[in-house]
Amino acid sequence: MGINVIYVSASPSIYSPFPNPQGSLHQNWKLRKHKLNLRLSPFPLNSSCSRRRTTFICAANQEAEEAFKKTVEIDRLIDMLREANPHQKDYEELAATVMNVVDRVVHKTNEKIESATDVLKGVLKPVVDDEGEIPWPPRDPRALTLMEKEISQREQEGQLDEGFLAEVNAQLRQAKEDGDKPGLEAMLQKVLQLYASKVLSKRSYAMKGKEVLKDELFLEIIIQAPEQEWNNILINGLTIGAGDISPEELFTVIKKRIERILIRTEGGSYQQRILTEYLKGIETRAEEIIQVLQGKP
Repeated sequence: MGINVIYVSASPSIYSPFPNPQGSLHQNWKLRKHKLNLRLSPFPLNSSCSRRRTTFICAANQEAEEAFKKTVEIDRLIDMLREANPHQKDYEELAATVMNVVDRVVHKTNEKIESATDVLKGVLKPVVDDEGEIPWPPRDPRALTLMEKEISQREQEGQLDEGFLAEVNAQLRQAKEDGDKPGLEAMLQKVLQLYASKVLSKRSYAMKGKEVLKDELFLEIIIQAPEQEWNNILINGLTIGAGDISPEELFTVIKKRIERILIRTEGGSYQQRILTEYLKGIETRAEEIIQVLQGKP
């Protein structure tokens, strides 16, 4: 469907799903209007993974494709044995059974991809108005709140798994490659921000026995806050501003939290990358704030 998108550009980094903190710091916004074709279609399993079909989805399908290749080799061996052995009926039945298993694997993989696409559509639904338009930022401030509730509920239900994160990343990369869907790109970045905030907020390190660790608590306040509120929180919380947490203390607890993520999550997973990039985004924002408060360019 054709969608008119109004968005605020903040020059997001091409390497990160999170906006450039300097954009919001200096409030250098520009309004633009684009035509957005919002079609979140699942990629087929037999896709050649061309430039238009991103490598993220190829990675999601890799196990099924590898299983298929192995089964082809097995079937070839069965054919050779069948030609060399008069009892070919048993081999034919085995070949049929193996191919049936492969068909089921392919079907299940396609189901997972379609399910991830449906979940993403459901997450984005609150920011779509009655006319099918998606203004960004939303004209109705309640839209983001509803989208956040949708993400929270689906995360509790276990729907925001690696398949979902792969779909978001695939759509995000496609939007960046196309270059004509800045509104969709901004929405997908926001989805990843909200996801990271929800997951990181589930575990607290601010209490050690009965002692409150102020630096850990400060980081958790930032993690739970909307990205647009980070500037004020940092200014009011750091010693270089009006607070009592030194920049060194903040950077130390960020490093500790990243190390915990690397230990608790699967190496190379989308979840690991998204959570660590979210924390690095906070670190980068703090560095920007410190430079401004010190009067550095």
